[in-house]
Amino acid sequence: MYAIVEIAGQQFKVAKDQKVFVHRLASEEGDKVSFDNVLLLDNDGDVTIGAPAIDGAAVEAKVIKHLKGDKVIVFKKKRRKGFRKKNGHRQSLTEIVIENIVGSGAKKAAPKKKAAPKKEEAAVEAKPAAEKAAPKKKAASKKGDDLKKIEGIGPKAAEALVNAGVDTFAKLAKKSADQVKEILTEASSTLAHLDPGTWAEQADLAANDKWDELKELQDQLNGGK
Repeated sequence: MYAIVEIAGQQFKVAKDQKVFVHRLASEEGDKVSFDNVLLLDNDGDVTIGAPAIDGAAVEAKVIKHLKGDKVIVFKKKRRKGFRKKNGHRQSLTEIVIENIVGSGAKKAAPKKKAAPKKEEAAVEAKPAAEKAAPKKKAASKKGDDLKKIEGIGPKAAEALVNAGVDTFAKLAKKSADQVKEILTEASSTLAHLDPGTWAEQADLAANDKWDELKELQDQLNGGK
């Protein structure tokens, strides 16, 4: 029996007792972990495909140790600028062993709940046009900064920060790397491997409209690190 499961943003084909190296997890060594984003199960030829994930299926594992991968050389050069920079990078990894694969059938589509929205829509239609306009203005006032301008922050990470109330550069600048890491880890295991070490510094420059200094800093970074 084997499964295809998503762990920390990567997809793996796993079987029982198999050892796998994944992006660094927040769990401690010896902890039990479970991954429920199972995309496919093969039980002796009986294949179940998720839609997109399989309802009730999970891959249970144990954290063996945390380590770093082989060194990768990162070389940057700017034409006609005399700029050259050479750095080494070692990816933070976690070694886990698969202890069990649990499956309970293909995921069914969630039941549609249209009855309540219809009542709400009818109530909205009955309201005067002036009452309808008020919520639209309120929604527009909640718009924050584009956090994706910070190197290392993608759409999913930006969404997680906004959901946690960190929707402006100024708010992000006041958060420590550990606080941001906690927000990302709680939002999704696929974001746990991100390194927010320089995000506060970048956000402070953006909040103060120091875009030239931010650009110089980002030119020296690699994925926000």
